[in-house]
Amino acid sequence: MRLPRFYPILDSADWIARALPLGVRLVQLRIKDRPDDALRVEIARARDLCRQFGATLVVNDHWRLAIDLGCGFVHLGQEDLDHADLPAIRAAGLRLGISTHDKAELDRALACAPDYVALGPVWPTILKPMKWREQGVARLAAWKARVGNIPLCAIGGLTPDRARQALAAGADMAAAVTDITLNPDPAARIREWLDIT
Repeated sequence: MRLPRFYPILDSADWIARALPLGVRLVQLRIKDRPDDALRVEIARARDLCRQFGATLVVNDHWRLAIDLGCGFVHLGQEDLDHADLPAIRAAGLRLGISTHDKAELDRALACAPDYVALGPVWPTILKPMKWREQGVARLAAWKARVGNIPLCAIGGLTPDRARQALAAGADMAAAVTDITLNPDPAARIREWLDIT
């Protein structure tokens, strides 16, 4: 399976509405700590926007809502795997991305037959506190050798310049969060990302 190389991770349907007209074709909706009714509204709106623009929506964590709302892709962290019903996710036809940070987590992810594997943080990140130090570009090459044809996503501290390094090292996709959402000109930054990927 081939996925777009630029993978923005955004925290609202409003952000997605800003990104899609610029040419983004793969986007993750990552919303934390919101009640289910608000989540349902955001996911449904993001789903509809992605359908309108021919883009792929990945729903972070909320696999039950992704199934209920007819979404096609879900991303799970390692903690989420502890509680996710993988047979239900697969029976619903959802594709699956999984976060990894070390060899044991990669082994666990590969046992789930994911549609992509994310490795991070490749560089230091300000998104959330992490118990792992930065992985470095060399780890991407090692991970890619392990995952073979499964797409590998680099995440954590990426900028367009770092994305070039990550892609050259073997990553198939490069994810960005704060490099876009904290940028003084997010639209220009998204265009810069699209130019290099």
